[in-house]
Amino acid sequence: MYDPTVARLTYRALLGRRRAAILFVLPALLLLIAVAVRAFNGVDDQVAADVLGGFALATMVPLIGVIAGTGAIGPEIDDGSIVYLLAKPVKRPTIIVTKLIVAIAVTMVFSAVPTFVAGYILNGNGQQVAVAYTVAALVASIAYAALFLLLGTVSRHAVVIGLVYALVWETLFGSLVPGARTLSVQQWSLALAERIGGEGMITSDVGLPLATVLLVGVTLLATGYAGQKLRTLTLAGEE
Repeated sequence: MYDPTVARLTYRALLGRRRAAILFVLPALLLLIAVAVRAFNGVDDQVAADVLGGFALATMVPLIGVIAGTGAIGPEIDDGSIVYLLAKPVKRPTIIVTKLIVAIAVTMVFSAVPTFVAGYILNGNGQQVAVAYTVAALVASIAYAALFLLLGTVSRHAVVIGLVYALVWETLFGSLVPGARTLSVQQWSLALAERIGGEGMITSDVGLPLATVLLVGVTLLATGYAGQKLRTLTLAGEE
């Protein structure tokens, strides 16, 4: 279910000069914010949780997921070069799973690692805040990568739709509107962070058992449907 050649081509596409520059901007901004907050405010566990929850998990992780997930397959479908990949003797599910693994890895590196570093800058991992939000970022990276990879296979406007989802649903509704929080990847990942962090530091509107089921279910369903869509593209190309 993993093809090294497909993985190498996907990494090359995601880490090209233009896309890599975009990927570095948000982590750099998070670290800059962390340094500024620590310098002006000192060590404050609640402020650290607010920064990591309000910017890192609510904004940075989904945006990086959009870039990695849609970029793993969307451009190849848009310019037609996916036909050459589909002509290779590689099973279609293998292509999807390989691209998903790459998208997950890129999202994790560019979101979870800077979240952990920022957490240590802010409060030295007091109340386990840095570790809690890092784990949340890792878990959210998997679901976001699967969702946005699927989006890249079904729409030519995947980036725009993904940005609207990340900025409007996750950042705005997922943080502020009570009813929408249940359907937010951010809240699902926060359920795990809540279990790890100090008491009262992190809260989620979704219980951990339900959050686990939703994270696993969404990831599997999105991956499966993306594979089905890729098989449809194969048939269209052959016809």
